Amino acid sequence: MAKICATLLAFFLFLSLDLVRATDFPDAEIHTISQVSTARNSAIALLSDKLPLPIIPQPVSMSRSEGFFTLDPTTGIELPEDAEWRRAVKCFQRKVNTAAGFSPELNVSGKKQYIVLKKDTKIVNPEGYTLEVGKKKIEIHASDAKGAFYAMQTLLQLLPENIESRKKVDQSWTIPCCIIRDEPRYSWRGMHLDVGRHFFTVDDVKRYLDLMAMYKFNRFHWHLTEDQGWRIEIKKYPRLTEVGAYRNGTIIGKQKGLEEHYDGQRYGGYYTQDQVREIVQYASDLFITTVPEIEMPGHCLSALAAYPEFGCENGPYETATKWGVFRSVFCPKPATFRFLEDVLSEVTELFPGAYIHIGGDEVIKESWEESDFCQQLMKKEKLQSEMELQSFFIRHMGQFLKQKNKKMIGWDEILEGGLSDDAIVMSWRGDRGGIEAARMKHEVIMSPESHCYFNYYQAADNSKEPLAFGGLITVRKVYNYDPTPEELLPDQTSYVIGAQGNLWSEYITHIDQLEYQAFPRALALSEVVWSPQEQRVWMEFKPRLKEQLRRLDVLGVNYAKHILDN
Repeated sequence: MAKICATLLAFFLFLSLDLVRATDFPDAEIHTISQVSTARNSAIALLSDKLPLPIIPQPVSMSRSEGFFTLDPTTGIELPEDAEWRRAVKCFQRKVNTAAGFSPELNVSGKKQYIVLKKDTKIVNPEGYTLEVGKKKIEIHASDAKGAFYAMQTLLQLLPENIESRKKVDQSWTIPCCIIRDEPRYSWRGMHLDVGRHFFTVDDVKRYLDLMAMYKFNRFHWHLTEDQGWRIEIKKYPRLTEVGAYRNGTIIGKQKGLEEHYDGQRYGGYYTQDQVREIVQYASDLFITTVPEIEMPGHCLSALAAYPEFGCENGPYETATKWGVFRSVFCPKPATFRFLEDVLSEVTELFPGAYIHIGGDEVIKESWEESDFCQQLMKKEKLQSEMELQSFFIRHMGQFLKQKNKKMIGWDEILEGGLSDDAIVMSWRGDRGGIEAARMKHEVIMSPESHCYFNYYQAADNSKEPLAFGGLITVRKVYNYDPTPEELLPDQTSYVIGAQGNLWSEYITHIDQLEYQAFPRALALSEVVWSPQEQRVWMEFKPRLKEQLRRLDVLGVNYAKHILDN
C-alpha cells in the first residue's frame, strides 16, 4: 500500500509540475545546490516503470530503476575509434562543458565511471539505440553513429534542464537509472524554413538547427528562393543576388485590393557559398541533412528580375514586394533549362545530401497559354495541356538531377500532367496527393497545411497573437496527426517516409517570431514522426511537454504558451 501511495504521489507531482522541496524526499540522493531540479528527479524516481520519463519524442520502451548516475569530472566516455562516433558525442560534450564546467574525455583510462558506446550490429535501424543507465556506468548500443547521437540526445533530456544553460551552473548533474530501447517510426523527420520572403541570419539558422536536433529531427528543408527574394549565391549568375536578393519595399500587414501600403524600405540579403557550406556542415554535425529548395517553374520573380530572358513575357520583372502567387514563371525553352541546370550544378556541389527540392507548386499557366513558343513546344512534344507542359518541365529537371545522383522532391502539384520517374512527392494540399503518389509507388512526405503549417495561428482567439498567415493549428491538432493515411493498403504504407512542419515567412520577420510559431508545435510533431502511433496519447504527452518547456525557458526560446492554459 505504501508503495502504491508513493507512486501516486509521484505521478501527481509529475502532472502538476509544482516546485518540489528537497526535504520532501529525505531518502533521495540529494546533494546539490539546485534542490528544485534534483528533487524533481527524485519525484520521477518514484514513478512505476509504466509511467514515462519526461522525454520527447517518447521512446519505444523505457523502464525506471532505483538510483541515479552522477555526471562529474571523473566521468569518461568510451566509444569506437571512428570520426562519426566522435561526432555523435560532440554536442553532448559541448553542452556539458558549458553548463557543468567540465567535458567528459574520450577513451581515457583511469576514470571512476564511464559512458560506454558500443557498435551493435543486431540493432537493425541505423537511427535506433538502446540506453541503459546504471549507478556507475551508462551503456549505449547502436549499429550506426546516428543511433548513438540520438541516444546522447535522450541522455541530455534525462539530465536537469540547466544542462541547456549557456553559462556555468553550480549544481549536481544526475541521471535517473533506466533502460530505454528506441528507434524512429519514420526516416524523414523534417522542419522547413522559408528564408525567401524574410531573411534569417546564419546564427538564426544555427539556433533553429540546434532546437531541431534536441527533438531528433533529421531533415532541414531550406526554402532558398521565392518571388520576394533569391537567397543563395550562384557564381555563374551574380545578378541573382545582386538584383534578385533585394526588393524595393514590403507590403504592410494583410492588405488586398487598391488600398495596399508598403514600407518603402529596400529589403534583402543572401548567403554566400561559404556561409551555405558552414550551415550545411553545422547541420551535418547534428546528424541533420539539409535539403535545399530552388523554386521552379513558378515562384521565380526574383530570378526573372535578374535575368528576364528566361521568362515568357517581355518584362521588365521586379522582385515581388507583396505576398501571393504571380503569373510570371520560367519559360520552358532551351536557354532556361541551361540556366537552371547551371544553377543546380552549383547547388548540388554545395549540398552533399541525397535530395534537391525543386518546388513545382502554384504554377499559373497564363503566360504559357499566351506564349507562341510554348504552344509550338506542346505541339512538337504532343502535350495535350499546360498541365502536361508543367510535367515536361519537371521531368526534364528530374532527369538532370538523376545524372547528378540526386533525388528530386516536389510539392504535390508535380503529380499534375504525369509524375516524373523516381520523384518524391511532398503533399501539402491535404493528404490526397500523398495517397495518390503512394499508390503509384512513389515515396511521400506528408506536410498538409491542415496540420503542419506552423505559420498558422495557434489560438481560436488570435486577437492577442502576432500576425500570422491564417487558419488554426493547435499543439493538440499537430499531435493527433497520423502521417500514414488509413486509405492506403498495407503494401502501400511503406512509401510514406515521414512528415514535416513548414514555416512560411510572410509574417515571420525575426527569430523571436520564428520560435513563437514553431514551438511547442514542433515538439508535438517530433513525437508524431518518431514514436509508435499506438503509444501516442495526448493526456500523457501534455505533462511531458510542460516539463520540456522548462528546457526551452533555459534556452530563452520564445515559445507560444497556450498549452500552459489548457
